Amino acid sequence: MNESETDGEIGAEIDSGTDSAIHFEIDERRTVKVSKYLSKHLRHQPDRIGLTLDEGGWVEIETLMAAASAHGFRFTRAELDHVVATNDKRRFAIEGNRIRASQGHSVEVDLGLSPATPPAYLYHGTVARNLDAIRAEGLRPMNRHDVHLSPDRETATRVGARRGRPVVLSVDAAAMHRDGHIFRVSANGVWLTTVVPPRYLRFPERH
Repeated sequence: MNESETDGEIGAEIDSGTDSAIHFEIDERRTVKVSKYLSKHLRHQPDRIGLTLDEGGWVEIETLMAAASAHGFRFTRAELDHVVATNDKRRFAIEGNRIRASQGHSVEVDLGLSPATPPAYLYHGTVARNLDAIRAEGLRPMNRHDVHLSPDRETATRVGARRGRPVVLSVDAAAMHRDGHIFRVSANGVWLTTVVPPRYLRFPERH
């Protein structure tokens, strides 16, 4: 058996054994790419592709797809539906023929969320390099409209892990609520408030 025959047989074996895995990986990469594109243009830069969101952040799906296609990024309705249905954080919501980001906007929108009573504690995932600023200033929305808080430590840990080794802070939401701070909860379960002053934060002893 010569070298080229060996390579051919190995290649065939790899193709037959991993074809479904490769196909799945490609699909997942594509899903992530579409999701990031939607986040960018439904949360932060709709004008970049000529979109105009209504006051609630909604846009017609056909309008979104046409704008994306006109600017060199094509995706199908099936791909969009897959992204919305499988996103573990439920970043997007579809209502009829409209779509919007569930929260996280830097452009001005009114999500129409009513004030809600939070649980006793909420959680925020971050990394160690941010702790000095947080101790001094608390949690601030930065380029977003609101501070995002998680309902449990597990979710906050995943959020913090996006930036490095996660550190989870506890937020005394009950005390904040008693003191007049307003909370809202988005469609995907993220708790929103305008700011968390340092006195309501509980830091881990070790991180």
